[in-house]
Amino acid sequence: MNWHAVLAIYMFEMTRTFRTLLQSVISPVISTSLYFVVFGAAIGSRIDQVEGVSYGAFIVPGLIMLSVVMQSISNASFGIYFPKFIGTIYELLSAPVSFLEIVIGYVGAAATKSLIIGLIILGTASLFVPLEIQHPVAMLSFLVLTCLSFALFGFIIGIWASNFEQLQLVPLLVVTPLVFLGGAFYSISMLPETWQAITLLNPVVYLVSGFRWSFFGMADVALGWSLLAILGFTLACLAAIWWIFRTGWRIRN
Repeated sequence: MNWHAVLAIYMFEMTRTFRTLLQSVISPVISTSLYFVVFGAAIGSRIDQVEGVSYGAFIVPGLIMLSVVMQSISNASFGIYFPKFIGTIYELLSAPVSFLEIVIGYVGAAATKSLIIGLIILGTASLFVPLEIQHPVAMLSFLVLTCLSFALFGFIIGIWASNFEQLQLVPLLVVTPLVFLGGAFYSISMLPETWQAITLLNPVVYLVSGFRWSFFGMADVALGWSLLAILGFTLACLAAIWWIFRTGWRIRN
């Protein structure tokens, strides 16, 4: 393992983030805070509690998950797409660096940035509502796994995209609706039985449910299913990336 190459890619991506601190960190935190204020004030005034938890606190895991998922995809997709756009990807591919080292560098940096943003949002949310995390180790584990899995997914999107518009296509038209319909701002137990069954087909439900369980000890689906869903998604992304580098799809042509 060429750790010097991994560290070089990782530090380059992290440095780029700190050069654009306003856009990379402060902007998503402010956006999420506005979500919290709007949903907490507008809907929280009508819904006192959800399963014994105040609505303001109830939406915190969903808001963190929304931000972490979008930032993981955005950071990883742009990180690998930009070298393709300017042509420096060929210098990277011709260097004595394996595809695994490339993935660790880019995905590791994207996941780190998303994790930092998620923790900052968690600290910001605690200023609005009292929070007590019942399972802090589980919370960090879910947060790290989510950052890694969606950074891998964003890496795939960055390789697939042929222009800047396509970078935003999947996050905006697919991922964002899935998060909003995945119980980020409500419990699926509040839905009619038919819609509950349909909602369970949404993979984001399992991520949000497991993450919320780590806060309040309550979940819409069994914890085991949440872990299985996120691990399965991570393995599927790893398999797709392995195939991409093995065949050179959208990289060498």
